[in-house]
Amino acid sequence: MPQDGSPPPSLADWRRRALDAETGLNGAVLGQARAVRLIMIAVFCRGHVLLEGDVGVGKTTLLRAVARAVGGPFTRVEGTIDLMPGDFLYDASIGEDGRPRVDPGPALAHGEDLSIFFFNEINRARPQVHALLLRMMAERSVTAFRAEHRFPHLQVFADRNQIERDETFELPAAARDRFLMEIAIAAPEDPADRMALAFETRFHDVDRLIATVGEGLLPYRGLNAAAEAIQAQVGASDALRAYVFGLWEALRDPIAAGLEIAGVDMARLVRGGASPRGAAALVRAARVAAWLEGRDAALPQDVRAVFAAVMAHRTFLAPVYEGRRAALMPALIDAAFARTPAPA
Repeated sequence: MPQDGSPPPSLADWRRRALDAETGLNGAVLGQARAVRLIMIAVFCRGHVLLEGDVGVGKTTLLRAVARAVGGPFTRVEGTIDLMPGDFLYDASIGEDGRPRVDPGPALAHGEDLSIFFFNEINRARPQVHALLLRMMAERSVTAFRAEHRFPHLQVFADRNQIERDETFELPAAARDRFLMEIAIAAPEDPADRMALAFETRFHDVDRLIATVGEGLLPYRGLNAAAEAIQAQVGASDALRAYVFGLWEALRDPIAAGLEIAGVDMARLVRGGASPRGAAALVRAARVAAWLEGRDAALPQDVRAVFAAVMAHRTFLAPVYEGRRAALMPALIDAAFARTPAPA
């Protein structure tokens, strides 16, 4: 990339493309500007993304629109209770000659050019399926047809329905940790946006709406190189490093950090905090956030902008508190921000 022999886009050009894509996505999916920005950050971190939210809030529409902006081969799998790992890899059918045949399944159909793998309602799939997905996410490879198949451009997007619990399977901690971000999607807060979604007919035809997003604005073959360049060129001061470390430690050991939440036994709240991989993901995301804002160094506000999406799902609460995660994690993060001195 590019295929015509012209020089690759500069980081300035990539930033222009990213902002154009962001504008297009915000036009197609109303009232989700924060989620769109976080997804743009994940794209340039080359990290996988899990969306969570109620039914009908636009999770699938947003991910389809992102896939159009990135371009490249796209595969979608529907999570169902009878889905098995082999269904990712093999497509069994009866050929025209009446004989059984096995072709590459959705994960293999596009070869190494696979750009976006979209897993819809991931929590409906069995743990065996999650295990295969974990390898795809972690190693960007699978073994099938007695060969190893690699996906150098792969980015996994998944969504999870938070309403229905029947016939669903929670993701194990190892699988959740492989997602760079978990992003909550809710109905737009602005009443005017909700009114527009209900009454403006352009939002009723999803296919036509997605088609308004520029196709291939972020050429997938160049994203790995762009991501490496951003990490190399956007700095992080010693003071920022200390700030990140302080926040990381605060979530791992709230008692030592002096965090308090009313009505919560802080000694029992956290069973486990983010791993070094999680802290590295936070730094990567903060650098991309700074780059999108036109800066060559990450600042505390960049860390705070991505902190919840990157770190909350990597913080494991005691079972007695897990049912209150939606309220407790924002409170815990706010307490960490309040107690950890930010560099001037």
